[in-house]
This record gives sequence, structure tokens and C-alpha cells, in this order.
Amino acid sequence: MKLLEGKVALITGAARGIGKAIALKYAAQGCDIAFTDLVIDENGKKTEEEIAAFGVKVKGYASNAADFEACHNVVAEIVKDFGHLDILVNNAGITKDGLMMRMSEGQWDAVIGVNLKSAFNFIHAVTPVMMRQRSGSIINMASVVGVHGNAGQCNYSASKAGMIGLAKSIAQELGSRGVRANAIAPGFIITDMTAQLSEEIRKEWCNKIPLRRGGTPEDVADIAVFLGSDMSSYVTGQVIQVDGGMNM
Repeated sequence: MKLLEGKVALITGAARGIGKAIALKYAAQGCDIAFTDLVIDENGKKTEEEIAAFGVKVKGYASNAADFEACHNVVAEIVKDFGHLDILVNNAGITKDGLMMRMSEGQWDAVIGVNLKSAFNFIHAVTPVMMRQRSGSIINMASVVGVHGNAGQCNYSASKAGMIGLAKSIAQELGSRGVRANAIAPGFIITDMTAQLSEEIRKEWCNKIPLRRGGTPEDVADIAVFLGSDMSSYVTGQVIQVDGGMNM
């Protein structure tokens, strides 16, 4: 039997990058997939097709993750379409980097809104569903910079640290109802975003990593499969760093 057979997962921001890699890994393990993005454009439609190739049910939903009411509405729609909801992966995120002294209020608010408030929005929406089921796995996509900080990313670091604290608190609140909550903290992962960095900067990053390479979205997705499956049924309130040993 596949690890996620019979389960339904909601993955936010999954039309590309790490979110898409998780969706594909989940589908390969028999999980039905609901995913969100700000708009379901050509990338979103392509993602739907790639997921459907695994023979699972899939649907993409256009939704603003930073909008509280919109998140509740889309969760209600997903439960209606799929019948239940077993896994929530809070993956939606943006960056607007800059030193604190030059950072605008808008840059701060946008990153906190999309990264941290979206996690609150979706957790708030799925909590009644998972409590009634007396089961569920909530996974917050944090970052190693949420653990140790990073100059020029105070907004991003704060949002990711918040997601870690949120996961730990939810684990304590909902554990008695069989609902688990954990965080994944990726390090230097090779995505479209990091591919825009110069070769020199990428080499500098890799030299700081004991495994001497950047991670892949699939490396992160493997941990998400573990946390979403019953293999991690006694794991909650944890932060798993996927960083090649960069942050020991």
C-alpha cells in the first residue's frame, strides 16, 4: 500500500517550486491533491495535469492565502469536493528582501501577510475539520533563517520563525484530538528563485554546507511525505531542517 493512500492534502502555493514537488511526491504515494495559488494560470493547469498522471484526484483553486475569508471559503469548497481533508501544507510564501533601515512598511506587511498570516488563515479553517475527524497533519514550510536569522531578510526570517512557533503551539492545542503539527526548515534549495543568484554566490553558499551542494525541492518533499504519512504518527511540534548540515 502506498504511504498516503486514501488521504487528501491541501498544499498552498503549489503551482511551482517546492510546493509542486510536494504535490507530485504526495500524488505518487496515492494522495488526492487540492492546491492553491493566487491564480491558476498555465503553470497551475500544467501542475494539475502532471499530478493527474498518477491516477489521483486533483484540483487547483485560485485563492489569496493572505485573505482570511478567502481561505475559509476555499477550505469549505475543498471539503465539499473531496469529502475530507487529512494534510495541510502551508507552503505559500514570498520574499521582499532588504536591510531593516531601508525596508518599507509595505515590504514588511506583504511578507508577514503572505507567509505567516496565510498559515494562520488555513490552520484556522482546517482545525474544525481535523478536530471532527480526530486526525490530521499540519506542516508549516519554515526556513533555516527562521531558526538563526539572516541579514537583509528580517521580514522573511520573522515570518518563518513565526511559522515555527505557530506549529509548536498548534501541536500543543490539537494533540489531544489526534492532530499533529510540525515545521520543515529548508536551507539552500535550488529553485527558480535561487537560480537567479550568481554562480559566485551559489558556490559561496555550497562551501558553507557540509554536504557541499544545494538541496532540491524533492529533498524537501521527501520529508513532507514522512510528516504527512502515518510513519510520523508520534512526531509533533518538531522542526526538521533540510539543509545539508548548514545549520547544526
